[in-house]
Amino acid sequence: MGWSPATSDKEQDQKDADPTDQLHRYKHSLISSLTSVMVTFPIYKTVFRQQLHSSGVRETVAQLNKEGPLKLYRGVAPPLLMKTLNGTLLFGLQGTLLQQLSRANSILPEMVLPALAGLGAGVVEALIFTPFERVQNILQNSGNDRSLPTLRSILVRLRSENLAHGFYRAFLPILARSALGSSLYFGLIKPVSSALREQGLPRVASSFFSGVIVSMVISLPPYPMSVLVANMQAKVGEEKLGLRASAQKLWRARQCSLILLYRGGSLVILRSISWGITSAIYDHLENRTN
Repeated sequence: MGWSPATSDKEQDQKDADPTDQLHRYKHSLISSLTSVMVTFPIYKTVFRQQLHSSGVRETVAQLNKEGPLKLYRGVAPPLLMKTLNGTLLFGLQGTLLQQLSRANSILPEMVLPALAGLGAGVVEALIFTPFERVQNILQNSGNDRSLPTLRSILVRLRSENLAHGFYRAFLPILARSALGSSLYFGLIKPVSSALREQGLPRVASSFFSGVIVSMVISLPPYPMSVLVANMQAKVGEEKLGLRASAQKLWRARQCSLILLYRGGSLVILRSISWGITSAIYDHLENRTN
C-alpha cells in the first residue's frame, strides 16, 4: 500500500523516495493479497451465488456443499491474479498520482488530494480488471459448467464477441463502482486509522479495523451495482441487453424489492474482513522490515 497507518507523514515521504522501500511495499502487498483471497474466496463465491440466484444463505451454502470441495475454488484463479495485480497497481498508481497532484496543486485542500488520486487510480483499475471480473463471474456460475468447462473455452468464447458484450460487459457500472470506491477508500482510510489509534488500539488492530470499516462504507451502499454486474457478466451468448434494460430486468426479477436486491449484502460485512486481513498482514510485514 502507498501508506502505512503507523508511519508519520515525514517518515512516509522519506520512504516513498527510497526505491528499496517501495519494492518491499509491493512485495508485502502481494503476500497479503494472496493470503486474503485464499482465506475469503468461499465467502466471495457465496455472495456471488446469492447475487445471481437471489437465494438465501443456507440454500446457497447447501448448493456449494453439494457441488463438493473440488469445485469450491473453481473460479479462484482470476480473483487471485486480479487482486494481486490490483493491489500493486491501485496503491502504486494512487501514490504516484498523489505525488504529482501535491506538486502541482495550489488550490485544493491537501486532505482532498488522496481521494482525487484514488479516483484516477479507480478509473485505470476498471479499464484493466473488468475482463478479469468477467471471466471470474462466468467461472463461478455453475450454469456454465457444461458449455464452458475450462478457462480456455471461456477465453475463446469471449474473443468471438465484441468488447462491449465480451470482455468489457458491464463496464460502465464497474467504472462507477471502482472510481467511487477507490476515491472513498483513499480519502477515508487514513483518518479512520488515526482515529482508532487515538483510542489506544495497537498498530495491527487499527490497521485491521480501519480496513474492515472503510470496506463496509464503500461496499454496502453500491451493493446493487455489484448485483447488476454479476447478473450481466455471468452468462455468455444470451440476450444482449443494455445497461438500462438489464437493470430493469434485474429489478423485476427481484420483485421490485430492495430487500431482495440486497440479498447477500449481509455477507459483504464478512467479506470486508478480507480488507482487514490484507491491511493487518501488510502492516505486520512492513513493521518487521522497518
